[in-house]
Amino acid sequence: MSKKIRIGIIGVGGMGSGHAMGIHSGTGNTIWSTQIDYVPPFPGEMTSNLPDFLELAGVYDINPARNEWAVNHGISVFENYDAMLTDPTVDAILIATPNHLHKDMAISAMRAGKHVLCEKPVMMSSAELLEVMAVSKETGKVFYPRQNREWDEDFLMVKKIYDEKLLGNLFNIKCRIMGSRGIPGDWRGVKEFGGGMMLDWGVHIIDRIVKMVPEKITNLFCHFTYITNPECDDGFQLHLTFESGLTVNLEVGTCHFVNEPLWCVYGDQGSAMIEGWGKDCKMARLVSWDDKDATPIMAGAGLTKTMAPRSGGKSVEEFTLPRFDFDRNTLYRNFVETINGEAEQIVTQEHALRVLRIMEACFESSESGKAIAFEA
Repeated sequence: MSKKIRIGIIGVGGMGSGHAMGIHSGTGNTIWSTQIDYVPPFPGEMTSNLPDFLELAGVYDINPARNEWAVNHGISVFENYDAMLTDPTVDAILIATPNHLHKDMAISAMRAGKHVLCEKPVMMSSAELLEVMAVSKETGKVFYPRQNREWDEDFLMVKKIYDEKLLGNLFNIKCRIMGSRGIPGDWRGVKEFGGGMMLDWGVHIIDRIVKMVPEKITNLFCHFTYITNPECDDGFQLHLTFESGLTVNLEVGTCHFVNEPLWCVYGDQGSAMIEGWGKDCKMARLVSWDDKDATPIMAGAGLTKTMAPRSGGKSVEEFTLPRFDFDRNTLYRNFVETINGEAEQIVTQEHALRVLRIMEACFESSESGKAIAFEA
């Protein structure tokens, strides 16, 4: 790369401290500030050498305790955000503050001559993002949405199935993100700060699906839950229908004490399942439909032949999709390459805008209790 980029981080709470430790260490491993050791990589994971292209200039947080934490970890601290913006050695800003602060901070950074890498969701609304996009165009500065989970190995395995038609034509995809601890006990539970699970996790799973499936969405229905928090959604179920007829079910929940699989993928030539993060992708691929002589099984109080399992072997081939290398630092690298004019921006502003508009339609659907005819 032609130029190493020096980046300052505004906000060193949960995510910001992870970025700070990842960049400061040179590994990119985003760990919580309370952890002592770095998170071990998943099988197949490789990490870029961040010091080759990205350097931490320093951090700042309005909470003095967070700045003290940074100093104790050998990380430089700016006097305030203005000091970070006026430092001529700082090339870019990573915004890791609560969601409602993103717009003004991004605009201030670009007007100060800095490029911006912004935590998700990049803005509270599509209208805010349009303002930021206008300033990016006006100043010529890169505004990069940090929607990084299209590099998760579990998604890359599903994308391989979709792209290569390993299970024929897919007709249904299910992705579930499940936990049992409610909304994190900080600003994420406050509506005015941009709290709730749609803005926290919904942005990721919608982002990945619409990046993978190059079709318009024709129909959308969403239901939010408020089980543990009356103010912010603590989960949702989203049903998407694409123009080809493919349906996608996305679910996020924070009150699930028994989890369902992370991914289930169904095609006309087989099925696949990924039980959780860091797990294998188990596949069953159809060999032949000519398995007519099923033996009835007892199903509850009665018999069924229709739902009797296949015997395998001649009619179904079972196997595990091979794991493959993935680099969790690809987004960092692409951000720097975009700044240096060496590559096209992978997570574009236009893509983030589409995701925000889908999220807004989800709120509309949940509030009305109706499906929405949606073309985006």
